[in-house]
Amino acid sequence: MIIVQKATIKKLEDLAQIFDLYRIFYKKESDIEGATQFLKERLENNESVIYVAIYEENEQIVGFVQLYPLFSSTRMQKLWLLNDLYVMKEYRNGGISKMLIEASKNLCIETNACGLMLETAKDNIIGNQLYPATDFVLDTEHNFYFWDNS
Repeated sequence: MIIVQKATIKKLEDLAQIFDLYRIFYKKESDIEGATQFLKERLENNESVIYVAIYEENEQIVGFVQLYPLFSSTRMQKLWLLNDLYVMKEYRNGGISKMLIEASKNLCIETNACGLMLETAKDNIIGNQLYPATDFVLDTEHNFYFWDNS
């Protein structure tokens, strides 16, 4: 059985392991130490909310979603950025992503936020099927721009 709960600093080492797998999935070099430090700072400074999917039988984290708070000036409300969503390969196609998205939606409701936003690559076939299936609407009216400082 899979349960979804808010991540705490107590599970930092396990969370860093799956976060590292997520980064590797996106073609980044493995960096457990960096992942641990990054997540520790986010959790300790309340800079993000992370939900983890845990396989109850062995208490293994098999998926996670990380959300960052933003604000909508025109709506004068909080807005959440669903920045990271990952499920370990062997646990995919079991509804875990949908469970993590549902937890994200509940956070939005609990914090009186006006919505959730996310971006995904145009060639992310799975994501581009998942998000509409969980009631996200593709924004075709706005342009997305990015300035890279690297």
